[in-house]
Amino acid sequence: MKNCNKNTPTLETERLILRKFTNRDIGALFEILQDEEVNTYLPWFPAKTLEDAELFFKTHYECVYEHPRGYAYAVCLKTDDKPIGYIKIETGDSYDFGYGLKKEFWGRGIMTEAGSILLKQAKADGIPYVTATHDRKNFRSGAVMKRLGMTYRYSYEEQWQPKNFPVIFRMYQLNLNGKRDETYKKYWENASVRFIETNI
Repeated sequence: MKNCNKNTPTLETERLILRKFTNRDIGALFEILQDEEVNTYLPWFPAKTLEDAELFFKTHYECVYEHPRGYAYAVCLKTDDKPIGYIKIETGDSYDFGYGLKKEFWGRGIMTEAGSILLKQAKADGIPYVTATHDRKNFRSGAVMKRLGMTYRYSYEEQWQPKNFPVIFRMYQLNLNGKRDETYKKYWENASVRFIETNI
């Protein structure tokens, strides 16, 4: 790991570079955001134009990098340093962990590799825990969470925006502070439909 930016240090693994998105990445970001299958389970509609991708960059990345901590990364292969996905940890009280990857790179362990190094950085920085949620139909996302050591805590229904339809989410958590039994309860408390599934 090398600290080339005090807010968002560049992270490296055997195959990957995790770095800040820049204006030069708008085209690559558009390639990720425009794929309908990639974005099926994500909380936004697929991008239609480069302008959509530029707006996404400004609202999801550029503003994050202005904060003391900015865990919002482009996931790039070392071979060409071109973004093929993204990964992030929000710095609100949920410390929500999320990711997306171009379809042609699915099944290669890339998000597990990227997630491992990001969680290592978060722990070093004193982040107490991370949470992650996925539509229970999205088994691939849940598998990544499990491989990263996250454990299922509960399920809840939410009227998903901006797509505006009900979704059952599964909430996973990984405690980085050693408090294994601590669970983030806000999703549970805010949901009128909530339950714990078995055999997850």
